[in-house]
Formats: sequence, C-alpha cells, structure tokens
Amino acid sequence: MQKSKRYVGIDNDMNGGMTDTGKIIRDAWVFELIPETETCEGWLAHGIEGLWEKVNAEWEKYGFRVGGMPPEMQERYMRIQADAMERAKAAGWSGAKELLGDE
Repeated sequence: MQKSKRYVGIDNDMNGGMTDTGKIIRDAWVFELIPETETCEGWLAHGIEGLWEKVNAEWEKYGFRVGGMPPEMQERYMRIQADAMERAKAAGWSGAKELLGDE
C-alpha cells in the first residue's frame, strides 16, 4: 500500500513557495482561515483541497478582487504578498517563468 504524499510546507516548497499551493496558503492567511504561522507542512492533498474551497468561497465574497476587500484586509494581503515575494526572491525565484507561461 502506497503511503499518501504529504505537503512539504510553504517554507520548503519550490520557488520559495510561489506555487499554486503556496497561493492557497497565503490567501488563507489573508482571510484568517489559518494563522500565519501555519505552513501546512505534513498536510494531505484533501486538506489542501478543503482549504482551497474555503479560500475560493472567501474570494467570491469580494468579487475575486483585492479592491473589493475591506481596507484592513487589502493591507494584510499586500503585506503577505510582499513578504512572500521577498522570501521567494531570496530563494532564487524571479517570476520570469510565470510571466513567460513556463510554470
């Protein structure tokens, strides 16, 4: 029987956490679905999928737009994204692959 694969955690994820799973986690922090200290390390895929469903429901409330969020949430979003980009760049991520569509 194959052991279920567990997520490595946003801090250990490739591209400095700039992945689809990393985005779900960062957005969950913004919406305060999980604390910012939660890296989701060790989570199984169904746990990440459940978190994605909750994140998606929150985005829907704001028309899937940062500009639709209350000001304090926008500020939290911008802070979390800026911190994530700084960490990812320090880990060697440049964003070039995403811009070119070579994810």
